[in-house]
Amino acid sequence: IEDTNNDGKGDVCITWADNLHIPVGFELAPEGVYVSQGTNLVLLSDTNNDDKADTKEIIFSGFDDHDTHHVISAFCADPSGALYMGEGVFLHTSVETAYGPVRGTNGGFYRFNPARHHLERVAQIPIPNPWGTAFDAYGQDFFLETSGPALRWMMPSQLKNVYASSAPKSRDLAPESDRVRPTSGLEFVSSSHFPDEVQGDILLGNAIGYLGIKQHRIEDEGTGYKTAHRQDLLWSDDTNFRPVDLEFAPDGSLYFVDWHNILIGHMQHNARDPYRDHAHGRIYRVTYPSRPLVEAIDFTKLSIEETLETLKLPEYRTRYRAKRVLRGKDRNKVLKALQTWVANLDTTHTNYEHQLLEALWVSWGLNALDVNMLDLALNANDFRVRAAAVRAVRYNGHQLTNQATLLEQAANDTHGRVRLEAIVAASWLPTAVGQPILDIAAQHELDDWMLDTFLAAQHRITGTVAPETQVEETFPEHLAEDLKEVYSYGRSIYEKEGFCSTCHQADGKGLPASGFPPLASSEWVLENDERLIKLSLKGLHGPISVLGKDYPGQVPMTPFEGMLNDEEMAAVLTYIKNAFGNEGTPILKEEVQKIRAQIKDKKGFYTPQELN
Repeated sequence: IEDTNNDGKGDVCITWADNLHIPVGFELAPEGVYVSQGTNLVLLSDTNNDDKADTKEIIFSGFDDHDTHHVISAFCADPSGALYMGEGVFLHTSVETAYGPVRGTNGGFYRFNPARHHLERVAQIPIPNPWGTAFDAYGQDFFLETSGPALRWMMPSQLKNVYASSAPKSRDLAPESDRVRPTSGLEFVSSSHFPDEVQGDILLGNAIGYLGIKQHRIEDEGTGYKTAHRQDLLWSDDTNFRPVDLEFAPDGSLYFVDWHNILIGHMQHNARDPYRDHAHGRIYRVTYPSRPLVEAIDFTKLSIEETLETLKLPEYRTRYRAKRVLRGKDRNKVLKALQTWVANLDTTHTNYEHQLLEALWVSWGLNALDVNMLDLALNANDFRVRAAAVRAVRYNGHQLTNQATLLEQAANDTHGRVRLEAIVAASWLPTAVGQPILDIAAQHELDDWMLDTFLAAQHRITGTVAPETQVEETFPEHLAEDLKEVYSYGRSIYEKEGFCSTCHQADGKGLPASGFPPLASSEWVLENDERLIKLSLKGLHGPISVLGKDYPGQVPMTPFEGMLNDEEMAAVLTYIKNAFGNEGTPILKEEVQKIRAQIKDKKGFYTPQELN
């Protein structure tokens, strides 16, 4: 979609490729466009420059696609040009590669390096729908859980994959008062067109309940990070508004995609519901009128040397595209120009070490890691640069004769983030090589960002299986002894993915910012058992007041009559009535059975007015 007269409106639309099968992930590369196509990762290319894809190459096959909305998606390139691809829960993938089979199950990420044709399961994490990945200016990766409200740092989870054994997750970085779900689309603010004070902020879209884009400050804090809500960048009262992806453009403006669909749930609505809109969608552009736009760069007109100069610019996406362009040039010419460029950098410049890091990433992207630049980056004053350099060490053992020595040095670093990179890298190495790295890291403090990752890395190094964490089950003191088994059974149902805790959360406090009300102390839980059973069986839709707060009720509560039998429904409602500080009488199976029979002919959701 092109704006040829520069009026801020797209006036030319070219269909570059069609007849695709649910392309929920794509990324540009010098060699073409990588696209998810069900079980396949495909490369589409335009070989004669007529703006039409004319070749199709299946790069890998074997990604599970039996649940299509969980398939490899939301592609994002790291600083070296490797593709990160999210994959959701319920899938069981097995891909044959030249380096051996790559397997994954039940949520995680893949990393594909086109330069080496190398695929790995970079993170095996228990997440339902990872539909947002972004890298900050120093190559640290973050992702959205999507089904839940969590925003997480990925690096602590990037341990060597053990099939069906999940790595630990880092803490949730989403500010508690502004947690929303389901999130989709993640981007860091990096544009001199936007105000100075918001540079580095993180943006995330949300498509149900809260319909808009949240903006959070994010700052370094010890090994990890801290965040705070800055503002709601935008929101809409159009109930079909669904922001699902966002990225800064070459002119420094922010583009985002609005799926714009009346029905998007796959539990509340039939997949073939005629209200599903297959024809419409919107793309919006956000500008900051009081500041000038960034001058967009036409890389086709730049020499290699001029392209390298753009790596000094403040815009992350400009540097992102510059590195992609350089990966498509003659490798020897780029490497020669790169060494000259680095030699001529001003070592007294504030951004010298970051410019050096950009150069290191260019050499890595060409599969020719420059060891002199690596040495400078590993010994930089800025711990963020040192941590990024350790990531390069982790992925270039095929080129480095001293990989283990460099990782041992990093494990002894003064900063926790650098040591954590070394711990993660060690988990991918043979025991004799990786164990000394972990032993050095263990001589330093293992804070709460590091401890779980360290313990999991230790198990991967030794080939042992980490024991399941045993959480002692507690019961409310007021609950009769004979109800404890029912309570425990009800909790197991409540905590299932896609059931109660997904919206109302494990603590029963809900997500008020996203329109999901609390169950703790709620009159809708405690005051009327018949009403509670009815809404749980048939679902609920429409404006509702809970504990004095009004909720729009735009998101229907799922009807569970077809998913839970009478015994299961009684158990989960007994749990809800007695968890989160609630104290209520139990719900009996016979009560559910009686009311189910009474309302069997009721069609559609209840409204709060009907129930009251």
